[in-house]
Amino acid sequence: MPKMKTHRGAAKRFKIKKSGVIKRFKAGKSHILNKKSRKRKRNLRQATGLAPGDAKVVKKMLCK
Repeated sequence: MPKMKTHRGAAKRFKIKKSGVIKRFKAGKSHILNKKSRKRKRNLRQATGLAPGDAKVVKKMLCK
């Protein structure tokens, strides 16, 4: 059986931390920013972990 290929779209969006948690960035920071508050935009900057159910699927896509 050939090697599994990494899903390139997922590889650009997710990173696996050393602890095994998958890091993702929050949506909603690309456009229509003038109606969003400073606090909301600031909170969108921080990365967050992925839910355990989604992490299982993403790990498979990243071949890990």
